[in-house]
Amino acid sequence: MGVCDGHNALITGASRGIGRAIARRLAAEGAAVVLSASRLGVHGNLDGTLEQAVDEIRASGGKAAAVTANLVSEEERADLIVRAEKELGPLDIVVNNAAMGRWSLPSDTALKDRRKMLEVNLHAPVDLAQQVLPGMRERKRGWILNVSSDTARQPIVPYRDTPEAAHVVVAYGATKAALNRYSEGLAHEVAGDGVFVNTLAPVAIVLTQETARFVGHIAEKNPDMVEPVEVTVEAAVELVTGRHVGRVAYSRPLLHAVGRSVRSLDGKSVVGDAFMPADLDQIVL
Repeated sequence: MGVCDGHNALITGASRGIGRAIARRLAAEGAAVVLSASRLGVHGNLDGTLEQAVDEIRASGGKAAAVTANLVSEEERADLIVRAEKELGPLDIVVNNAAMGRWSLPSDTALKDRRKMLEVNLHAPVDLAQQVLPGMRERKRGWILNVSSDTARQPIVPYRDTPEAAHVVVAYGATKAALNRYSEGLAHEVAGDGVFVNTLAPVAIVLTQETARFVGHIAEKNPDMVEPVEVTVEAAVELVTGRHVGRVAYSRPLLHAVGRSVRSLDGKSVVGDAFMPADLDQIVL
């Protein structure tokens, strides 16, 4: 019996990375999952497709389907919840994981880039929440998790990385800060209806196949700046199964606060705790 037995979940940005890992773990916990990304095939130069992610879950005995939507487009996301529910039925869980970043100094960030980031990082999660909430409130059951970022907070001076690295994430972080604030307020509005809304941010760079390409030198100097994907996923599971209201949660502190062990992505074994280090030799995705 998994903690998500009988639940249907939608995860955006699920063709690879954190979204794919969350989808895999929720399926292992018994959820039927709809994975969404901008398209089915290879995105840019990064490996990972929706077909591969869905096939991976089905091969493990899980139930999964794929629905495409370019979240930059208001029109494409307007019926995403409807299309997802046509695949598996009413949604109990929505994980807004998809995000867009454009890296430039805050004094130079172009309006077109700010608009795109706001569409994907703020307006899309709000739109999907508004689409799914009527059904969740009627059924008196639901969880909405918005994946945020530690860049929502100005880093402590002196910076652990370069000043440039701290500056170029400002516009992206501002969209995530807006997402945090909106999620808090929405959570308190709908908690009485049995719907739980929270945000989650990793406290470090999450180790996946994609990030492994550039985090090796960071891990050597500052291993605590790299986080195993299992830690992030475990925190997500806590927030989409527990009764948390309006948390702006960070992965490791959340797991430590609730005393939760970290399990493998197939859910079968305990692999660590909140202090679990990242292992660059064992990439799980």
